[in-house]
Amino acid sequence: MSSTLFIGLGRMGAPMAIQHARSFHTVVFDLASDTAERVAAKSDAVALSSLSDMPESIDTIILMLPSSREVEELLVGRGDLLTLIKRDSIIIDMGSSEPESTRRLAAQAGGFGIAYVDAPVSGGVPKAATGELSILVGGADAHVARALPHLRTMGSKIIPVGDVGTGDVAKAVNNLVSATNIAVACEALSIAESSGISRERMAEVLNSSTGRSQASELKLTEYVIPRNFTSGFAYDLMLKDMAIAVGLETSTRTPVTRSAFDVLKRGRASLGTEPDHTEIGRLYGLGDPPIAGEGLSP
Repeated sequence: MSSTLFIGLGRMGAPMAIQHARSFHTVVFDLASDTAERVAAKSDAVALSSLSDMPESIDTIILMLPSSREVEELLVGRGDLLTLIKRDSIIIDMGSSEPESTRRLAAQAGGFGIAYVDAPVSGGVPKAATGELSILVGGADAHVARALPHLRTMGSKIIPVGDVGTGDVAKAVNNLVSATNIAVACEALSIAESSGISRERMAEVLNSSTGRSQASELKLTEYVIPRNFTSGFAYDLMLKDMAIAVGLETSTRTPVTRSAFDVLKRGRASLGTEPDHTEIGRLYGLGDPPIAGEGLSP
């Protein structure tokens, strides 16, 4: 019997692993062993206490880790997982990694006879919990085909975008647009409010007019205007993805998105510890005042 090892059980990883375990024999691992036990208790998954005890049946490894640093440390650093994985296995990296790092790791995995696919996700915790994520896939056609049955347990929209590493590119560019849209929508509410239109009414205007976007329909109405800022996606992870996107080699000038990145990066210092990405609204006075009390003031 073949098995899947799912590593990384954070806000996104835990519900994704639970969805995956409904269709495949799944072994779960996290550096916090109690987290793996909790996920196993809520699903058909089996908790693993140490990677050195990885069952021989493992031939698929799914990673849902915060960044390339953790992936590299796990696979070729202290974790040295590539030497523990049997030949002809496949690694599916579903976190938001750096494209160049992904390409290097894929080449190293290939040297061990291991396939590698990058498949970052979009949709947040709510979609992870229902198995309705959008999944952006990069890799060789044969490797993507092999990964698809696993990805379908977690996503309702799966988009192959190119060779290995391009899934990470697509995710970073998508999040660059998403963050820029949120900032623009928050600026719009701030402008309208200062001119006598309530933020609620301006959001209604946007959502019934050509200014409508996912940011205005969901982020403003669910998280910014109610001031709960509980989307489950961290501001720092948003900045990480934006940095990846603006750092890509391109001949295209990108003054709008680069400006948005610079503004949101500058505003980070006033938001305290572990802010949600929808706390962009606080920078524009659409919530509790920023800690520094300055927001985006010059």
